This record gives sequence, structure tokens and C-alpha cells, in this order.
Amino acid sequence: MVVAMMLKAIHAQESKEAARKKVRRISDKLKEMKRSSAAKKVQEGIKEALIYTQYWTRSGSIIPLNV
Repeated sequence: MVVAMMLKAIHAQESKEAARKKVRRISDKLKEMKRSSAAKKVQEGIKEALIYTQYWTRSGSIIPLNV
């Protein structure tokens, strides 16, 4: 549950740089919690996650809503 909230916090960041900083802080916190494997996965998966988030953010702003 705690890890899920941490991951949501990464995606809530407003820029890639802010998300990267959040990943570093979360990774350090996970290591303190003795969750080294989770910290490693978060660090390894951030690039793909940011690409996905950027794609949907950009797509959402381009596609007009049919109201």
C-alpha cells in the first residue's frame, strides 16, 4: 500500500525533472525500509513510466472532446 502511494506521487509530478527527483527520494526511502528490490525496480522503470505519462498528457491535450 505504501509503495503504491509512492508510485502515484511520482506520476503526480508536473515535470520530468521533478519526477526524477521524486524517484531519487522514494528510492532512498525504500532502501531505508529494507525494500532494496522495490527501489531498484522504481529506478529502472522511471524512463518508461515518464514516456508513457508524457504520451498520455500530450495526447489528452491534443484530442478535442466531443461534447
